[in-house]
Amino acid sequence: MTRATPADAPASDAPPSDAPAPDASAPDAPASDASDNDAPDHVTSGTDASAGPRAYRVRIDARADRVVATLDRPHRRNAIDQTTVDELHALCSELEERPRTLILTGAGGIFAAGADIAELRERTGEDARRGINATAFDRIRRLPMPVIAAVDGFALGGGAELAYAADIRIGTPRARFGNPEPGLGIIAAAGASWRLPEIIGHARASELLLSTRVIDADEALAWGLLSSVHRPEALLDAAHAIVDRIAANSVRATILTKRALLVPRAEHPAIDGELQADLFDSADKRSRMTAFLERKKR
Repeated sequence: MTRATPADAPASDAPPSDAPAPDASAPDAPASDASDNDAPDHVTSGTDASAGPRAYRVRIDARADRVVATLDRPHRRNAIDQTTVDELHALCSELEERPRTLILTGAGGIFAAGADIAELRERTGEDARRGINATAFDRIRRLPMPVIAAVDGFALGGGAELAYAADIRIGTPRARFGNPEPGLGIIAAAGASWRLPEIIGHARASELLLSTRVIDADEALAWGLLSSVHRPEALLDAAHAIVDRIAANSVRATILTKRALLVPRAEHPAIDGELQADLFDSADKRSRMTAFLERKKR
């Protein structure tokens, strides 16, 4: 699999990160104050004799039917900086070309504690108009196959918005979600203001975004932000179990089901008929239904 942009390479034109790490509104949350020259602990295989080891913010485990992408900057609480965004864009390019289910998670017991505040402080209005995190997260949201966020620890600011972009979210008892952006003088502009109301309802989303309150795993589960909660050591196994169920289904039907879920209400039911027509004429549909009927005869 082609790797993402190395951390020591120049930033590309991909949008920078725009959602902040926690502030005083979440006093027990870790700060994310990394600077641009902080390299992640993980180094992928392969070296450059002139540049030394190539370090990456996003560690990739690519398999035939799935990809696990781990935000791997634990000494900076997996803060989302420009390089992380570049690598997420590169990952999306791979998954758009060869669709597979994606598991997003974080290293070191933290999903992502927010954006790189040192980098974010220097952003201008023009940077905000470029879309910043929103472009990368929307691309993740629109990947052909499902995206599962496996959240352990803090998912705050831009880290929370990355989790909101997933189709399915599972977590551990240590999971925490919040958007402290107004405490830093900005808004949650990378998906929280429109995705969070879709997930948990407008009233609850309003309370979280306006008060900047951080919620725990129990509340996230009760509100539907998390689908299930697992012990930290069992979190990835639970994510893989979901992928196993997805992988047992028709890839084309899965892709079209996700497409239907993302279409505006006004386009239903017409779009459903068009997507179904595509599947009704497929050899895969006939073979799967034939196999089903043969099993019923036994």
